[in-house]
Amino acid sequence: MKILVTGGAGYIGSHAVAQLLDQGYEVVVVDNLSTGHRWAIDERAPFIKGDIRNHRLMDEIFEGEKIDAVMQFAADIVVAESETDPLKYYDNNVYGTVALLQSMLKHNVKNIIFSSTAAVYGNTEAVTVTEDIPVNPISPYGRTKAIVEQILEDCHKAYGLNYCVFRYFNVSGAHEKYPIGQAVKHNTALIPIILEVAAGEREAVQVFGNDYPTKDGTGVRDFIHVVDLVDAHILGLDKLFRNESAIYNLGNGQGFTVMEMIEASRKVTGHPVPAVITDRRPGDIAISIASSEKTKKELSWQPKYPEVEKIIETAWHFKQSRHEKED
Repeated sequence: MKILVTGGAGYIGSHAVAQLLDQGYEVVVVDNLSTGHRWAIDERAPFIKGDIRNHRLMDEIFEGEKIDAVMQFAADIVVAESETDPLKYYDNNVYGTVALLQSMLKHNVKNIIFSSTAAVYGNTEAVTVTEDIPVNPISPYGRTKAIVEQILEDCHKAYGLNYCVFRYFNVSGAHEKYPIGQAVKHNTALIPIILEVAAGEREAVQVFGNDYPTKDGTGVRDFIHVVDLVDAHILGLDKLFRNESAIYNLGNGQGFTVMEMIEASRKVTGHPVPAVITDRRPGDIAISIASSEKTKKELSWQPKYPEVEKIIETAWHFKQSRHEKED
């Protein structure tokens, strides 16, 4: 089976490429390298630098390669940026996927794994989030993903497209076998920010509010290791090849407070990691935990990294190894 991985030079895409190859799939990578890294692409996979919005390029790929399924990771993902530049997000995330689908269907490729987000749920008050909760995104980023989910369903009905949508919670960690991990210029995710403090790149972690109804007053979130995440995508391929479609949450099913994450990082790194309590951010909710029971039941998926300290440890190891290479 040959899988086209779009955005395969990015954090999650590069891990998907490595795991697919290790499990015996053939892989082709396309990425415009706007945020991804050439060094992150496994050398076993042919790489084509280009944009999925380029119809001529995508025609060449689908005509030259016998693609069985596509994993679509090519997207912009920073919520704050989507608020200030929404058209960039609608262009890349929505139009980009539409252009990709047009190319796929033109060449009779009808299987797609789509990278979505828990941001489609918006500010749900549900402590444990299940897939049947109505989507209500509050950011342009979340809306772009919700729109594409609807487009996929419409294409399923109209053209017989098979899709698996995965809604991510907080993805972190790094591969233990290959030198890939999260490497962005401006981190907005909690674990990378904590590790920047541990590495002396920031003075302290800002904790937005400590008066929530949780065990220590700080917000509770669900963290999933990136390898567990992409392994679920690979299991989703079998569902596609049975001409079935579905939407799944991907999280650990466990909640950890911000302060618990900071304390775990102190233990893993051996650094003090100072924290500063500031006001709550507008829109933040107290607790957000994924229910991944549907994913486990239907795909026989089981996380291999349930311990948050292990997730942090793999991310810290990658960060240290990247510093050594840069030095």
